[in-house]
Amino acid sequence: MKYDVIVVGGGHAGCESAHISAFMGKKTLLVTMNKNNIADMPCNPSIGGTAKGVIVRDIDALGGLMGKVADESHFQIKMLNSKKGPAVRSLRCQADKTTYPKNMLKRLESTKNLTILEATVENILVENKKVKGIVLANDDEIDCDSLILTTGTYLKSNILRGSTNREGGPHGEARSNFLSDNLRKLGFTIQRLKTGTPPRIKKESIDFSVCSEEYGDTTFFTFSHDDAPKYKIEEQQKCYLVYTNEVTHQIILDNLDKSSMYGGYVTGVGPRYCPSIEDKIVRFKDKLRHQLFLEPESMYYDEWYLQGFSTSMPEEVQEEMVHSLKGLEKAIITKYAYAIEYDAIDPLQLKPSLETKIIENLFTAGQINGTSGYEEAAGQGLIAGINAVRKLDNKEAFVLKRNESYLGVLIDDLVTKGTKEPYRMLTSRAEYRLLLRHDNSDLRLREYGHQLGTLTNQMYENYLNHLKEIEELKSFLKSTKLEINDKIKTYFLEKNYSIPLNKTSLFELLKRPEITMEFLEPIQEIPFNESCKEIVSIEIKYEGYIKKTEKEIERMLKLEEKQIPKDIDYKKVKNLASEARQKLEIVRPLSIGQASRISGVNPADISILTIYLKKEYGK
Repeated sequence: MKYDVIVVGGGHAGCESAHISAFMGKKTLLVTMNKNNIADMPCNPSIGGTAKGVIVRDIDALGGLMGKVADESHFQIKMLNSKKGPAVRSLRCQADKTTYPKNMLKRLESTKNLTILEATVENILVENKKVKGIVLANDDEIDCDSLILTTGTYLKSNILRGSTNREGGPHGEARSNFLSDNLRKLGFTIQRLKTGTPPRIKKESIDFSVCSEEYGDTTFFTFSHDDAPKYKIEEQQKCYLVYTNEVTHQIILDNLDKSSMYGGYVTGVGPRYCPSIEDKIVRFKDKLRHQLFLEPESMYYDEWYLQGFSTSMPEEVQEEMVHSLKGLEKAIITKYAYAIEYDAIDPLQLKPSLETKIIENLFTAGQINGTSGYEEAAGQGLIAGINAVRKLDNKEAFVLKRNESYLGVLIDDLVTKGTKEPYRMLTSRAEYRLLLRHDNSDLRLREYGHQLGTLTNQMYENYLNHLKEIEELKSFLKSTKLEINDKIKTYFLEKNYSIPLNKTSLFELLKRPEITMEFLEPIQEIPFNESCKEIVSIEIKYEGYIKKTEKEIERMLKLEEKQIPKDIDYKKVKNLASEARQKLEIVRPLSIGQASRISGVNPADISILTIYLKKEYGK
């Protein structure tokens, strides 16, 4: 049997790839080793987080599944950094580890054109450097026109605790033994990466009375732009805050040589921005304590997750470490923490579409590309799925720019700079983060979704209605003026705000830093929904910064427009630094803009390259 698109791997990247490919009308096969592990959460039971929450919103704006499934599967949700500026606010929810995969599987099984097969893929079929299909462990072959690899942490994965090193994927399941070796034979550079997970604690063994309570927000939030909230605020599950202490730190330092990482048993490179607890203690010796969170994994069983306590220490040392924490002196560990090593490809071998440069119609997404996190994986899966379909339809690849989405930043960083450690999305990586906010995902991306054919008619109609309401609110604020009478003067004085001298529009008043919609509503009703109010308020207050950012983007886009011919021979570009020539040859940037972001290519090299292109190609 032949399929238009085959997706290998049922993690968060695979789910998005398979769904969007099938939704766009292609006959799609999702191959996974275990159907019950589709959309599994082997690390932490949450969706979203700083920057990551915006990625989920962006996935939803483009027609992906993660946001909608998270909304129907969580038991606590909150907006992070809500007291900071809008550029760093992100939604995070505690997803139920049992419910989330079930809800995702239900959506996939109801997706037209999509078939799910339980099997292990050991090789890919290639003819004339173009993908032709896959080979299963039982030697069966399945043909396809396009293939997407989303293998997660299963490629030759090893589980490590102390000096113990055994073959296996998350949960101790079978790993993929041959696929990465076969990719190497095809010409791919394979690198070894590492990630980890903390211990799980039996609920009844925790003394919650000495832990600080952490509640969900009292305001309704959703990742989805289309669905109403499906939870009751007062029924959200509490989480708890605990801290490491001097005893914890001493136990770790005394046993450092027993850690897989510090004992020399780990060969893979771990994530810099999500380190193990022993790594934190070594790297941040001046810190007297580190923040940890106790979070339930599911409402259907009593295991709690100790966020921030990832380790590869032996089991007996983990017991000491956990028991040194306040409230966990008698804790029963139901699953010990571990580190996991796995194979990944060098993302410099990818095009911005996530198609590989080596094999035509072969796409990769998720941790195989060197990233870390469910959200980063899901976003890549969505983009890879869209581009696999567009390639088969002979359409131009869909590539998001750095000013349009965190997904654009993520993929550009991977294919331009590469990574030698698991890449995690951070707000600081996005130079235009003021424009890449939680509140405006649909304004940035829904029109793209409509053009791509990834949205239902209802989704697009919701977006158009939202746009209309935003414009109506702006008109209302400009046309509605506040009469400065004695009542208004008193109201302003009570807040210690300066009184407007003349009759002033609400729009102008909102330009003042201290004036908010909430402040105005007791004296002037503003009959619009909260989503519209948030967007318009931010646009008004940050108008100057937004305009400045847009000017920077104009300069960036001019560099992106200066295309570099695919057949350019960098050896002929005289006076380029040797490192720059080497990096340019490896990355093969599509534009001067992309070339300028390559590590090792400096402004002088860009000037030389620009002059060469103008002289040789008239560009």
